[in-house]
Amino acid sequence: MTQSFEVLVIGGGPGGYVAAIRAAQLGFKTACCESNPYADPRGEPRLGGTCLNVGCIPSKALLHTTHLFEEAAHDFAGQGIQIGEPKIDVSRMLARKAEIVNKLTTGIKGLFRKNKVTFLAGHGAFVGQTANGWKVMVGKEEIEAGQIVIATGSRARHLPGIPVDNTIVCDNVGALDIDAVPKKLAILGAGVIGLEMGSVWRRLGAEVSILEVSGSFLSAADIDIARETQKILTKQGLEFHFGVRIDAVKTGRKGVTVTYADKDGKANKLEADRLIVSVGRVPNTEGLNAENAGLKMNERGQIEVDAHCRTNLPGVWAIGDVVRGPMLAHKAMEEGVMVAECIAGQAGHCDLDMIPAVIYTTPEIAWIGKSEQQLRAEGVACKVGKVPFMANGRALGIDAPEGFVKMIADARTDRILGVHIIGVGASDLIAEAVAVMEFAGASEDLARICHAHPTLSEVLHEAALACDKRALHF
Repeated sequence: MTQSFEVLVIGGGPGGYVAAIRAAQLGFKTACCESNPYADPRGEPRLGGTCLNVGCIPSKALLHTTHLFEEAAHDFAGQGIQIGEPKIDVSRMLARKAEIVNKLTTGIKGLFRKNKVTFLAGHGAFVGQTANGWKVMVGKEEIEAGQIVIATGSRARHLPGIPVDNTIVCDNVGALDIDAVPKKLAILGAGVIGLEMGSVWRRLGAEVSILEVSGSFLSAADIDIARETQKILTKQGLEFHFGVRIDAVKTGRKGVTVTYADKDGKANKLEADRLIVSVGRVPNTEGLNAENAGLKMNERGQIEVDAHCRTNLPGVWAIGDVVRGPMLAHKAMEEGVMVAECIAGQAGHCDLDMIPAVIYTTPEIAWIGKSEQQLRAEGVACKVGKVPFMANGRALGIDAPEGFVKMIADARTDRILGVHIIGVGASDLIAEAVAVMEFAGASEDLARICHAHPTLSEVLHEAALACDKRALHF
């Protein structure tokens, strides 16, 4: 007998499982299907998508462990802590990472049970339209649903002529499972994954060289943030090469050789034990059979949607990495909630201009809104407040004085247009800026809020004051 649901979510990543839970909370009979086992030892499909299994969560676990290792090796002595030379057990580090992933992914199944979401193991593919919705084949079972939410996520982009085996040449999946510290590590791409994974293995002793095709560094970030980040990461030991052209990648028993031309056209060879390819991601739309159903897609392989993530097909929605906007888990979650509420006839909301970006290097980097160079190019008159963490007692107390907060406000209305942070706790501090900006707040609004002392949040407060040249501690 064919199972029937009011809402079927295809994909169990951050956007998909959140959409399913919210739809169930709103009273809909809801199911969510997922087929990817993500190296599950039993071969069973795992919820959580790229983020929980081979992305955000495991990478942050490795970043935390290696940050502690580096602190023990280089920073503890300055605080009077004597421990001797630390050693890293890579196998235990990877096991801890796997334990965290397993705890969170199995936790989603518990959330499904709590909210009465039916989990269907299998790949979802459109069969055709019915009088009341759609038929979708999930594995070998045909499912009927009135509303379909496509949340199939994305995968790493691979380059022609560079075969990824996730042993010697790795994408984001293999980069998280390198089982020994490489003496030399090469990385293609100076984006989020490249910087974070480069930081992980550099802290453990690898010589890390990052090759970037673009001639600039972190072009999406504010120019001051990009310059400061490059300066700090270079000082830490990451080696950057910009404006390169990759000519060939050859693997052998001893590792990999990358032949490339530098920005001046000079030929170079880089020999390394491992290579990480981190050159972006592409949407997962293959196997949906959606094109036969008439689903409209663009030239980048993304599903076209309106502001509320409706596709051109009645009752079919798409969220997360398969649609426009940044490929970020928190963006997908917001869209998942919005779609569920729109299905229920509510005023679902997701402001793509208010999606914060974060890079979990040390120090962390985060921003929201527009950069100063963007606003100047648009002819917007701005005022800028910029305050360093070295002026903050809490930052000094925890031995993290690097970086700054930069706030940009409209010179005429005082409305905050952008907040850019490089420093300790940036990933958490940015939330206050998002909250104020979401409600069109001004720098004066944030300046009038009392911030606890001593806290890192005071740097944000001082930056708001600095927009009107009235910072108190800098």
